[in-house]
Amino acid sequence: MVHTVKTGETLPQIARDYRTSLSSLIAANPGINPYALYIGQQIIIPGIPSANTIPYNIEISTDNRWLRLYKNDVLQKQYPIAVGRMLHVTPVGNFIIINKAPNPGGPFGTMWMSLSKDHYGIHGTNDPSSIGHAVSHGCIRMHNQDVEELASIIPIGTSVFIHP
Repeated sequence: MVHTVKTGETLPQIARDYRTSLSSLIAANPGINPYALYIGQQIIIPGIPSANTIPYNIEISTDNRWLRLYKNDVLQKQYPIAVGRMLHVTPVGNFIIINKAPNPGGPFGTMWMSLSKDHYGIHGTNDPSSIGHAVSHGCIRMHNQDVEELASIIPIGTSVFIHP
């Protein structure tokens, strides 16, 4: 998979976002200067499939509080969600699913899927009444059965577009 450098990004931050080591990023990108990235630079992220090989994509509206799953650009299903509260807003932009962890426990419910932004993910909840509200620390919360279903469908590398 290829990551396009955005304003203010550093190689160590990109490594953290994709949960990979700095040394593996440097090895996958011979000739890269880790101290001099430029906007628009293409960084190869090892171990994650290219987005164009995955038929699924996810669209999330934080204002409307829904998550939509598409396959080959055809809507498959829409799920209700909870989003970040004031001072802990859900980040907007383009991300990918980089890993899945069943049964993370606590407020994360029965499934956690990490986004390619450090500390953010799509997960279940131990408080189903929170769905439909702005209550999280920025993550996307789903009913446990919904996030389990979604995780069973999408592969690692699925693109996620979050907007208001």
